[in-house]
Amino acid sequence: MFNLKNKAVIITGGGSGIGRAIAEMFAKQHATVHVIELNEDAATKVKKGITENGGKAFSYCCDISNQQKVKDIFNSIGKADILVNCAGIAHVGTAASTNEEEFTKVFNVNVKGTYNCLHEIIPIFKTNGSGVILNVASIAAWVGIADRFAYSMSKGAVHAMTMSLAKDFLADNIRCNSISPARIHTPFVEGFISKNYPGKEAEIFEKLSTSQPIGRMGSVEEVAALALYLCSDEAGFITGNDYPIDGGFIKLNN
Repeated sequence: MFNLKNKAVIITGGGSGIGRAIAEMFAKQHATVHVIELNEDAATKVKKGITENGGKAFSYCCDISNQQKVKDIFNSIGKADILVNCAGIAHVGTAASTNEEEFTKVFNVNVKGTYNCLHEIIPIFKTNGSGVILNVASIAAWVGIADRFAYSMSKGAVHAMTMSLAKDFLADNIRCNSISPARIHTPFVEGFISKNYPGKEAEIFEKLSTSQPIGRMGSVEEVAALALYLCSDEAGFITGNDYPIDGGFIKLNN
């Protein structure tokens, strides 16, 4: 089950965290993986790790907010069967404390960047006669989270784009879903805690972990496993849905 042999997968943000875990898991399932990442060294490292383990991977350095660069890379890839939109940035702030520059930066990466990739993949999938898209949203698209105004805006947009695209391209045999992680243990989380709470790392990590009713953060491998299912042929009857992977955060955190 969940074999991706002869499938070509494009993964944005595939150089670290959730994106890297998805790239590595999909490669283990025999997909050809195309890693798109702003950090060229990180992308190269993921590609090297996959190929050294017998997989097939390619890496590309790209700012996904630049539509022309996205277009050029997608054209160079040519054939693709699956797109995973994982690239994104976070931001801490309220509507009052977030300035225009910060808001625009989050929008350009998380919203416009996702749109750019969707815009370029649709013609490829229509030529194929099929395709699968998975967008990484967030629980912030479902519930209010303090000090995450711009980030929540962007992930709400990702959720809405998912539903719209799924409906628009049903007749083209293109499936589109999204996943909404809660707090996942990634290098980003470690860096965020160290930067904002020096000397209180252990305390803050515990606080963030227990904010999920299940009592811990999720792992990147758990998110990758859900992504694998939704992108596989076994999920062929699933489209136009968002799947929280949140340790009970949305429904049980009362």
